[in-house]
Amino acid sequence: MSNRSTDSLFQLIHSLQKSEKRNFKLYVQRNSANIDLKFVQLFDTIDKLTEYDEEVIINKTPAIKKQQLSNMKAHLFKQILASLRLLESNENIDIQLHEQLDYARILYNKGLYLQSLKMLDKIKENARAHNQVSILVEILFLEKKIETLHITRSMQDRADRLSTEADDTNNRLVRITNLSNLALQLYSWYIKNGHARNEKDEKEIEDYFNKHIPLPIPTDAGFYSKLYLYQCYCWYAFIRQQFLLYYRYTQKWVDLFHSEPKMIEIETATYIKGMHNLLNAHFTLRNYKKFRHAILEFENFSDTDVVKLNDNNRIQVFVYLYIAKISQHFLQGTFREGIALVPYIEGKLKEFDLNLDQHRILVFYYKIASLYFGAGNYGDTIDYLNKIINWKVDLRNDLQCYARLLHLIAHYEIGNFDLLEYLIKSVYRFMAKMENLSLVEEEIFKFLRKTFHLSGCKLKPEFEKLLETIKQFEKSRFETRAFAYLDIISWLESKVQEKPVYEIIREKYLADTR
Repeated sequence: MSNRSTDSLFQLIHSLQKSEKRNFKLYVQRNSANIDLKFVQLFDTIDKLTEYDEEVIINKTPAIKKQQLSNMKAHLFKQILASLRLLESNENIDIQLHEQLDYARILYNKGLYLQSLKMLDKIKENARAHNQVSILVEILFLEKKIETLHITRSMQDRADRLSTEADDTNNRLVRITNLSNLALQLYSWYIKNGHARNEKDEKEIEDYFNKHIPLPIPTDAGFYSKLYLYQCYCWYAFIRQQFLLYYRYTQKWVDLFHSEPKMIEIETATYIKGMHNLLNAHFTLRNYKKFRHAILEFENFSDTDVVKLNDNNRIQVFVYLYIAKISQHFLQGTFREGIALVPYIEGKLKEFDLNLDQHRILVFYYKIASLYFGAGNYGDTIDYLNKIINWKVDLRNDLQCYARLLHLIAHYEIGNFDLLEYLIKSVYRFMAKMENLSLVEEEIFKFLRKTFHLSGCKLKPEFEKLLETIKQFEKSRFETRAFAYLDIISWLESKVQEKPVYEIIREKYLADTR
């Protein structure tokens, strides 16, 4: 059986670019006179495999006995990482600082205390310039160790200065830790549950937030304190569907990077996530012009070396840029044109299979299903929604619920009336169990139960009644989720006006952007 998704060495080797593989071979040549080392043979064998298979590896590398394979793999894994560390040392400030700190320790171990302290001062200055608070703690720890154990006389009042620096750095680190913990917990809650479903959810989030937010934050708090503070408010507002507040803090998140551009290269993935949330805020609030400007900025960023030369950045930009591109088609009502993106997205999902988490794939499936629904292609809508429904994962209960609701409506559009009675009961039970039934969904279920056997001439008045009822909830608390996941009003208007739903949305877009 294939072990593709779990073997660490296989994943590492197949993540390497050609230049990285070439660098590994050069690294081996420099560090060994024998290029035919067993672990190099193992590298070449695994590199040629499309799926991990130990029997194939043993057969193709007879020099390696079965009982040696585990140790050989561990050794090869370390050698590859060592070669990558050398290759990336000039590109990653973390690696640079830790390397310099290692040199300072070596000098200390050689008894060259003053040289070690001189180097530590330079590292400290570099760490401060790049907001690397965690490594400042290590630097100060070594400085204090040298001053405590040896009489260096390197500076008057050095003890007081070091103590003050250490206290300040520790306070910063504690604040960053508390804020990052809160941001992580809020995001984790959203990944599991989605938006707040009711007053109980909202109260739970509000109490947790107020209990753990470490206020006040000083004005000179530093980059990371501000970053995690903005993230905390971003997730807090998004969960509670306070979209103006969400927009305000996503903009602060992105502006923070623009105020310190060097941090974009250091915290690229976090900048990418900030751009995604800013685009999502513009989409939710229908900020058409700002959305277009932000997506153009993101596309230009995707073409920079900081993205193209880093696999993780390249994958994350693909995910968020193409989610935004699909959302743009939703805004403009160009669903049929948006379908042209699907083959490319499918190809990339397959290419990045080892790297993408399940949550991202679920979001793509729902977005693609919604594209097909908006284009009137209900068969493909159902196919993509089935991928979500049949995927047994404990993620995004809200997405699971709306996938089932859209699946039900797609069958209604096709006229699969034999299935509808069963599906209505099944989806209703599922959403009720998840405590996900809002007033909007309750009205939809009432309508479907009442009308799926009605003829066309009798249906239109029922659609008109439902549209009038649903519009009353458009601005209501806890009802905005339904409109965020499914443009139910545009769908009902399409039924009343007897037009395709994409025409309805397109007309709204053109009217709003005149």
